[in-house]
Amino acid sequence: MTRFPDLAALDAAVTECRACPRLVEWRERVAREKRRAFADETYWGRPVPGIGPADAAFLIIGLAPAAHGANRTGRMFTGDRSGDVLFAALHAVGLANQPTSVSADDGLTLRGTRITAPVHCAPPANKPTPAERDECSHWLQSELTLLAPTVRAVMSLGAFGWRAALTALGDHGYTIPLPRPTFGHGVWVDLTGAGLPPIRLFGSYHVSQQNTFTGRLTPAMLEAVLRAAADYAGL
Repeated sequence: MTRFPDLAALDAAVTECRACPRLVEWRERVAREKRRAFADETYWGRPVPGIGPADAAFLIIGLAPAAHGANRTGRMFTGDRSGDVLFAALHAVGLANQPTSVSADDGLTLRGTRITAPVHCAPPANKPTPAERDECSHWLQSELTLLAPTVRAVMSLGAFGWRAALTALGDHGYTIPLPRPTFGHGVWVDLTGAGLPPIRLFGSYHVSQQNTFTGRLTPAMLEAVLRAAADYAGL
């Protein structure tokens, strides 16, 4: 694992990654061909780094950038309907200064909270392969190392993020119970490790349109988990 002096250096390195040929080809093709609604925009078309302060007490782990969302705007969950739901909820519980996020320069800031993903490139059909997940895992591990002095709560959006979080935290030195804790909305597990501060991992259904349009995940459900995690993190 590469050592980075700070999160700014890590984020800069993330944006230059070309490790996964399938993801590189897809993200760049989407950026060239574009969606008609965004035909006049210049797409980011690169890996998307995390967003949030370097001393965050609360880390949210998603899945991967959306092809016409973060892959277009260059910021996690920015410019798509999933982000609309997430940032509205973050604002409702006091963790974001505004309820919308439409572009990387729209003034959004997060309070004590950082958002990242186990895969930093937009994948075809929103489905990274296990090999791509594993190839990208060192970025999350480095991020956890840099956040270690302050992060106390982690929330996964979906089962993919839950598995990635458990793996990364286990590699970081936390003891993961066996059998591994099962993902579910509103579930949480306390994790400890020798010489490490305790962390509580929370689960939430992903803010995908499939979940939010069907009512599987409502704003109230999402806000409840965010509040619980923020309270635990001391925010």
